[in-house]
Amino acid sequence: MDFVPSRRRFLQTLAAGAAAGLAGCSQSVEPPAQESTDGTASSATGAATTTATSTPTTETSRAGSGTPPGAVAFDTLARGLGAPLDVVFAPDTDRRYIADQAGRILVHDADGLRDRPALDLGDAVVTGGERGLLGIELHPEFAENRRLFVRYSAPPRSETPDEYSHTFVLSEFRATDDGSRVDPDSERTLLEIPQPQSNHNAGDLAFGPDGYLYVAVGDGGGGGDQGPGHVDDWYDAVDGGNGQDTTENLLGSILRLDVDETGDDPYAVPDDNPLVGREGLDEQYAWGFRNPWRMSFDGTDLFVGDVGQSAYEEVSLVEKGGNYGWNVREGTHCFRASDCPTTVSEGDERLVDPIVEYPHGGAPVSGISVIGGAVYRGSAFPDARGVYVFGDYRLQGRLFAATRPDGDGLWPTTTIDLADGSAEKLRQLRSFGRDADGELYVVGTGSEGGALHRLVPAE
Repeated sequence: MDFVPSRRRFLQTLAAGAAAGLAGCSQSVEPPAQESTDGTASSATGAATTTATSTPTTETSRAGSGTPPGAVAFDTLARGLGAPLDVVFAPDTDRRYIADQAGRILVHDADGLRDRPALDLGDAVVTGGERGLLGIELHPEFAENRRLFVRYSAPPRSETPDEYSHTFVLSEFRATDDGSRVDPDSERTLLEIPQPQSNHNAGDLAFGPDGYLYVAVGDGGGGGDQGPGHVDDWYDAVDGGNGQDTTENLLGSILRLDVDETGDDPYAVPDDNPLVGREGLDEQYAWGFRNPWRMSFDGTDLFVGDVGQSAYEEVSLVEKGGNYGWNVREGTHCFRASDCPTTVSEGDERLVDPIVEYPHGGAPVSGISVIGGAVYRGSAFPDARGVYVFGDYRLQGRLFAATRPDGDGLWPTTTIDLADGSAEKLRQLRSFGRDADGELYVVGTGSEGGALHRLVPAE
């Protein structure tokens, strides 16, 4: 049953229907898309979800204040997972839920990986490329209310414009009392967004310390934020611009929703969202994103890894009402222009620089598609508390670490070697997770297939 209120459905469907898009479905697992320099699509990482860690930190140190380890190793907890894209941690128990792109939520606990998935969405999910089950998140009071939120790709709905690829779906489910199963009949659809193309789906979910649900939404796909399904924006040097538009659709944004005080609606909009009472769609919290693949909270700090197009990858520290530049800029660089503005049109809305930027080649810190990461708060690496640890889809035997500079500007970034054979265990990174103790986990594929690993000190 569809619970999306008519006002929101009208806004999203009408705006997305301004142009026609592409369609298709396959079973291949591909990375968050980047484009070649001529704008043609290529792939760079499998549909993945970094756990959007919402556990507020009790540390007094600011994010970025620690010292990265020179090397880490992986303790493999589960293998043979297919295409794992996300991992979240049940509170007060030794249980983890792992999202598989094919539409299953797997359960891993003290007895290992359970044979039976907690949930199998089956034909409700469209897979292939960057589509599939892309994100899961537990309600902050999951131990009491068993509410679980899922973001997946679905077939086009009756209101989806002709030739669009698929539909973005955000739904709520209820788990059983023992947490081993999720009732498939408990689904309550909260939000649907027509998706013009099959890529740039983002898909991560995170509860912030304010209790609101944050939802990452890509720019709609294709190359350059242009083409069918991509609206015109204020910037004339490059056509298109869902990322720079806040009035026509919800694409290219981080959304912030109240899923508790909702009245008769599936969600409510927090009164202090930045566009409430202004021109624009109220759900939007920040915008100017291309493919905000994964995000994580550390206290009130929100880190978002946004996949670049042809030259640069970036991580941003996101604030309410921030405009993060796409498709005016790629990272700190002008996109397809020799010169570009630092503010929106003739106004005073600033285009916010990322805190981390790295190129697609050359430097020790380089790659093809940023995955994002999380701030370390555990005890296995005491000196590293406060370090933002992240990675690229193409690992090449290392992770990355960023620390806060003394002043403004980009955060210094270095590599962390994967030791003790761990480079073979994880060749394609899909996501990070952080448990209640502040320890970090990764999911991805390597010599043992799809697997879940915990970061541990190298021998």
